[in-house]
Amino acid sequence: MKKVVASLLIVLFALNVVNAQKRPDPQPAPDTKEAFKVGIAGYTFAKFDIDKTLETMQREDVHYLCIKDFHLPLNSTAEQIAAFKKKLSDKGVTGYAVGPIYMKNKEEVDRAFEYAKNVGVKLIVGVPEYDLLPYVDKKVKEYDFRIAIHLHGPDINKYRDAKDVWDHVKDLDSRIGMCFDMGHDTRNGNDAVQDLKKYHDRIFDVHLKDVTGNTGAGYSVEVGRGIIDFTAMVKMLRKVKYTGMVSLEHERNMDNPFMGIAESIGYFRGVIAATRK
Repeated sequence: MKKVVASLLIVLFALNVVNAQKRPDPQPAPDTKEAFKVGIAGYTFAKFDIDKTLETMQREDVHYLCIKDFHLPLNSTAEQIAAFKKKLSDKGVTGYAVGPIYMKNKEEVDRAFEYAKNVGVKLIVGVPEYDLLPYVDKKVKEYDFRIAIHLHGPDINKYRDAKDVWDHVKDLDSRIGMCFDMGHDTRNGNDAVQDLKKYHDRIFDVHLKDVTGNTGAGYSVEVGRGIIDFTAMVKMLRKVKYTGMVSLEHERNMDNPFMGIAESIGYFRGVIAATRK
């Protein structure tokens, strides 16, 4: 009987030793080894507050946010900005840019640049009127900021695609470029991979998106469910040595986008991992 008890104690001791061993941690997200980083555009959470936004980002292990003004208003005080930034920092999130910010006059341009300065970022995703571009040129020199003009596809009759932005900024200060929305560029009839290659010198931000077609009838879907070739896109991001953010701008089921966000981030990271040499 004593031998049986002793044997049981030995087995229990061995099991306790095994259970006491530290379980291995999960692997880092695949994008951590890339020159570019995966983020989220604040517009994805147009119907949710910053707390829900940060909760979702933590769940998806995403640490970079383009700050939208419905989360941090343009007229925020220094105290409100400091509290907002602390909330992000406490959740391991960095606000890397602000916008998109629409600018219809010089006062709105001034306000956007001052807002970015107060927030502490040097990249504005913006949509200035065409005739304001000379003034924007002056402001980027004054602030030493970059502005990434967001392209909108066939829905809005300005900055419809990468070429439209390029044609309007190519002779301006090199700090004026584009937020390359691959979905809208595709919906305007273009090959987004080739446009990334062609205009990469002026691409300061990328909006990750998939769409169902290459005309205005196409619409936004979860990444991997549309027509964009993400294997080719990731390879091109590497080829042109893009070092900015690739931020998911999810525009489907925006009342309940969370499963779509998870699917899209997971799919894109899977492509990153699968195409890495």
